[in-house]
Amino acid sequence: MTVSTTNKHTRRHVLALLSAVAAGAFAVGAPQLVQAQDKPVLRIGYQKAASTLVLLKAHGTLEKRLAAQGIEVKWAEFAAGPQLLEALNVGSVDFGYVGEAPPIVAQAAGADFVYSAYEIPTPEAESILVPKNSAITSLAQLKGKRIAFNKGSDVHWLVISLLKKGGVAYNEFQPIYLAPADARAAFERGAVDGWAIWDPFQTAAIKQIDARVLASGSGVVSHHQFFLSARKYAEKNQAVVNAILEETGKEGQWIRANYKEAAAQLAPIQGLEPEVIEAGLKHYAHIYKPIDSKVLDEQQKIADTFYELKLIPKKISTRDAVLATKS
Repeated sequence: MTVSTTNKHTRRHVLALLSAVAAGAFAVGAPQLVQAQDKPVLRIGYQKAASTLVLLKAHGTLEKRLAAQGIEVKWAEFAAGPQLLEALNVGSVDFGYVGEAPPIVAQAAGADFVYSAYEIPTPEAESILVPKNSAITSLAQLKGKRIAFNKGSDVHWLVISLLKKGGVAYNEFQPIYLAPADARAAFERGAVDGWAIWDPFQTAAIKQIDARVLASGSGVVSHHQFFLSARKYAEKNQAVVNAILEETGKEGQWIRANYKEAAAQLAPIQGLEPEVIEAGLKHYAHIYKPIDSKVLDEQQKIADTFYELKLIPKKISTRDAVLATKS
């Protein structure tokens, strides 16, 4: 009985202490909170390989455009699309750029986002690479082999599609899930037989370590890239989303007219030689279009395949990930 009473007193004391601390913290933090609310923040997630967004950040044009509306732009870098989508799912970013598979995985996991725009097909920007002296010369020879790739990324869909083309079932090879840097290290030391990767990492491996393209995405996958927005953010800030897409479109036009200069600016950021980056840039279209039914159908095909292979836990409809049209 004495112990129980003591515990009650202790709990009351702790609760009172926490309440006092919380009240004090709120009082101290209140002015900063009000100030933060007075200045809206746009949080953009990007990958180092997403050259258009990287240059948009470097040039600061979006910041200048949104400054007139009192909007601050913050950038967060991610290793690949799946990690970026996780951040969007938990509310850490409002807008991002990823490949075609990450949105499928994220939507199946309950992420509440919408497709905002897409890049026209760029199938040459990804491939399955093998070492220069590899005996593997056909997709059929990947049966039983170890293939490195980032799980849930666009090259995950590439591997599925190319193996099907080569007559290799999904359970007839060994997937080795690694992020780009770790995958390259494993590839160089011979720990894997193949590596599915996108540009600029693809071109870097070809030029720097004589990796050989076993098969690219050409004729097999579209390799769309997507701009995604958190649904709640897009519903309340469509004008801001439109501004991002307009500025990104301008950046894409600039890249297409200035490949060499764009590569020179990206080199110190991406840590690659300008000629490697320039070659990789030319594998992308840098042309972005509004979401349409055709691209949603292509995404649905990926979603259905991922569900059949038990890569996602439930069936999804990609049309659920678009903003409802106002009547």
